[in-house]
Amino acid sequence: MDARHKAGHDGKVALNLVGDDRNDNPRYLHPMLVDSHCHLDFPEFAPELDAVVARARAAGIGTCVTIGTTLAKFPNVRAVAERFADVWCSVGIHPHEAEKELLDSPQLLLDAARHPKVVGIGETGLDYYYEHSPRPQQIANFRHHIAAARELKLPVIVHTRDADDDTIDVLQSEMAAAPFTGLIHCFTGTQRLADASLELGLSISVSGIATFKKSDAIRDVLKTVPLDRLLVETDAPYLAPTPYRGKRNEPAFVANTAAVLAEVKGVTPDALAAQTTENFFRLFTKAERPK
Repeated sequence: MDARHKAGHDGKVALNLVGDDRNDNPRYLHPMLVDSHCHLDFPEFAPELDAVVARARAAGIGTCVTIGTTLAKFPNVRAVAERFADVWCSVGIHPHEAEKELLDSPQLLLDAARHPKVVGIGETGLDYYYEHSPRPQQIANFRHHIAAARELKLPVIVHTRDADDDTIDVLQSEMAAAPFTGLIHCFTGTQRLADASLELGLSISVSGIATFKKSDAIRDVLKTVPLDRLLVETDAPYLAPTPYRGKRNEPAFVANTAAVLAEVKGVTPDALAAQTTENFFRLFTKAERPK
């Protein structure tokens, strides 16, 4: 479902689905949504990137952040953000790539992040599910990303999978050293991870996984997260929400995730959209609201 309402002839309010043939434009009739995490530089989008961004706008997605995963490919990420006024970007090294792009300081991140369209640092963090890079190297890069985020006062975008203990340890030790802001992206973790992250002042970003039939445990954790600490994302081209699961994801589909999250939180879709958008711009202070 899309997180958008449309009044019928009987005066009742019904939900529109993304892709409905409609004459109104949710971009203007309802609070906008933000896709806080997607990968628009990935080759899956190359043949129709303009159309993908246009569909997002038509679905009421007013802002997107396309996420860096390697320094080698960052110029492509930056180019997408430069191409569209309502697309911003981050710079970072995914934990899978830590061995290939092991940092010895935050300097390369600092240099890249001074570009006006870079609004966050990451994605970074720890992935012990695949362990494509050794754990010590993942942790080292994670700390350098936090240092860059702290210095530039940008949020750090944290990927964590099967690594709750070390993720919490790094976040707590770094926060004790000096404050920084950030979020846990594509949250699929435990109540303990959510509680620890919230206690540190971090936000929680919700992906299409939360819409899956077997994601009751994740939805139970999300019920406990305050509304003012939630964001929504696609992680496109991955993790398409229901009813698009198994297909290529895209930013327009964040409306479906937001609709389910609104149900979980017991609020209207418009209220969820307004709050998550406000949360985004409060956290990503360098991103400008659409004019």
